[in-house]
Amino acid sequence: MNANVIYEILHDKTKAAPNALAMFDEERSLTREEFERLIDTIAVKIPAEARRVGIMMEHSVEMIAAIFAVLKVGKTYVPVEPFFPQERIEFMMKDAGVEILVTNSVYREKAAKFSYVCVDPGMEAEDVSVGSSASPDDLAYILYTSGSTGKPKGVAVRNRNVCNYVRAFQREFHPNETDTMLQYSVCSFDIFVEEVFTALLSGAVLAIPSAETKKSIHLLMEFADKNNVTEISGFPYLLLEMNRLPKLPKSLRLLISGGDVLRAGYIDNLIEKAEVYNTYGPSETTVCASYYRCNDAEPLADGTYPVGKPVFGVQIEILDESLAPVKPGEKGEICILGNGVSAGYIGDRKKENEAFVTRQDGSVLYRSGDLGYFLPDGNIAFLHRKDTQVMILGKRVEPAEVESVLCNCPQVEKAVVRTYTDEQNLSYMAAYVVLKQPEANLSALKKEMGRFLPNYMIPEFFVRMSSLPLNANGKVDSGALPVVMKEGDVV
Repeated sequence: MNANVIYEILHDKTKAAPNALAMFDEERSLTREEFERLIDTIAVKIPAEARRVGIMMEHSVEMIAAIFAVLKVGKTYVPVEPFFPQERIEFMMKDAGVEILVTNSVYREKAAKFSYVCVDPGMEAEDVSVGSSASPDDLAYILYTSGSTGKPKGVAVRNRNVCNYVRAFQREFHPNETDTMLQYSVCSFDIFVEEVFTALLSGAVLAIPSAETKKSIHLLMEFADKNNVTEISGFPYLLLEMNRLPKLPKSLRLLISGGDVLRAGYIDNLIEKAEVYNTYGPSETTVCASYYRCNDAEPLADGTYPVGKPVFGVQIEILDESLAPVKPGEKGEICILGNGVSAGYIGDRKKENEAFVTRQDGSVLYRSGDLGYFLPDGNIAFLHRKDTQVMILGKRVEPAEVESVLCNCPQVEKAVVRTYTDEQNLSYMAAYVVLKQPEANLSALKKEMGRFLPNYMIPEFFVRMSSLPLNANGKVDSGALPVVMKEGDVV
């Protein structure tokens, strides 16, 4: 077995326990041996000359088998959700150089501009065999993240990057054949990578709920309880929804938050019922670069949790603009090195790839663009992005600081602060607030914020929301927030 090839690790687990359950969705389940047979059945449909293969399927055991089929034959998968806008799907597939698309028959129309093969629910495994031809430096997948130019950019991640992350996950969380991981994330986000590969390469079971089940937190928790789910990874807002529930699945032992700031109020009930971790790491460094266990730990003064210490095989440095280390406790850019650093962005992305810096010793450092600092105990506190400061009435304002104060107000359940520009190109802030009590009033909220912020840092507009709109990844969908327009004259 090659410990840096995804499929080889999976195959080793299959040889050890061929009849063990590998995964299930709401239609069927597969043992490890059955899973491998389905992998081969799909792999023979992929043309030998194709290097990059799109995956556009409903989440199911067949979808996971299609991904592993691509990996087994040394190719790269490019995932996209069928519900993404058609133009975005076409851009991603063309930008990545996808030569064949694996999809469900119901999405033939969306796939019409590409060569494609159909893999449908209930597909029977055939008596075929395909040899493994992957190597550690083969690209495993290309994930698309938002680009500063307005077009998404594809992050290329190698087999060995993923395998290192699986080992890091194993060292911290110790998954085994008694564990079941929930597959909740969309396929185009790196939480999906964590769910699928850490489970299947550790001998654990992958549980795949239907799209309908995932729409309701109650149905999702019923699914998790019925199927003895032990591990759930997701965005903080998923944990917040779980935090409100009177009870959790009795089998649950581990909750992992990632992708956004984790606030103490999101998990104050959960930490008594399961291990809860806050994590940090850009897709460019293969899922998480750091872990922090929240149980028996105090949040920071702003009500958020640290993001922890580097995971196995990863190093984190806090550096200034010249890439020199800052003094202990000083703010700087979070820079990541080690086995998780990906191959960078594909295509003509010279400017963006400047974030990947090759040092004199040959190591590659990724400049995250995030600011943070080391705490006295060696944990890292995340602050905000480098590029989010705005000028309000001639003074520098960090919206993340305003948002943090707002979220700590006793009247507020959750909130976000966004910046806009008026007709004179001057910046102003709008706050979108979900209140704990309907009778809470704005004057009391502003007065509470005024205890911690000068007047110019209090948002000019407040919008009461029943809930915050989330995108497919589970983050707040800024594009779905109502825009408060402002005229340009400032008196």
